[in-house]
Parts: sequence; C-alpha cells; structure tokens
Amino acid sequence: MKRSCAAAVVVAALGVGAPRGARAQTCTPAAPLPTGSCSVNASASITIPKVLQLTLSTISQTLAAPTEAAFDAGHQDATGPVATVRTNAGWNLQINAAAATWTASGAGARANKPAADLQWSNVSGSGYAGLTTSATAVTAGTATIATNVSFFYRVLYGWTVDTPGTYSLVVVFTLTTP
Repeated sequence: MKRSCAAAVVVAALGVGAPRGARAQTCTPAAPLPTGSCSVNASASITIPKVLQLTLSTISQTLAAPTEAAFDAGHQDATGPVATVRTNAGWNLQINAAAATWTASGAGARANKPAADLQWSNVSGSGYAGLTTSATAVTAGTATIATNVSFFYRVLYGWTVDTPGTYSLVVVFTLTTP
C-alpha cells in the first residue's frame, strides 16, 4: 500500500514541475494506443528582410595617361568596373561623384577639374554622361542571384586647361531598393 501511494506522489510532482509550454500541448489519440496516432499542430514564422549585395570588380582604377591623340580628340575612353548586384528584392543602381571636382596634386595641377570630365556609360563608345554629385539612375531590376552591370569611362581633356599633375576622383556606386 505504501508503494502505490509513493508512486502517486511522484507522478503528481512531475505534473506540477512540467513547463507551461509542455502542458499547453495536448493530444487525443484517434484510437486507443498503441495502434492509434496523436498529432499536435505547431506554427513557425520568420520575417525575411530585404538583402542587398553590391560588388565591384575593382575599387581602385588607374586610368591611362592621355596621349596627344586623346588631347586632339578631347577625350580618352577606358573600361570601368563591373558591378555585380545580388538581392532578394527589386533594386536600383545609381552612380555619382563624391565631390564636384577632382583632387589635384603636383605643381601647376588644375585645381578645378570638374567631376563631369569623367563621363560614364553602360555601352562602350556611346551614351556617355558626365558625373555629378547627385545620384543618377543607371539601371534597375528584380530579385537576382547575380546581375552584372558593366561601366565604361570617358575622360575629357583640353590642351589649355588640363595641366600636368595627378588627379583623382571618388566615384560612388549605390544600390537601393524601391
């Protein structure tokens, strides 16, 4: 008699100590066990954010020094970086200059070479537009595992204004979602 009473106390103690979540799950077998089954539905949820990735094939590019022919033509073309877009949402790619003028160094270097003297296009040899400090739309798309966008540069030169020196300009590529 003592044994059955002790077993009832242990079972009662286990029931009291069970976590509240475990007690909330209930199951009524469709048939007597062990031949029946018992199912309890549970739910799971997740919030998936917009995920964006922008990769450039190069982040530092040295353009070829202009030749006499480039000065005569007023420009020299160069291949720019390739931007790779990866995102799970619609996207917009933009480009702009970080400053209104190139940074010039060296004795006699032109201090006010405009950012617009670096032109860009997505088509080699045509459709060039000068960079400004305002973001300019390049292209847009939908969710993608990898979309490559090629850039081509055209640097403008003038015999009387582009004096010897070293010039640099930060080009900003921005990936956004609508």
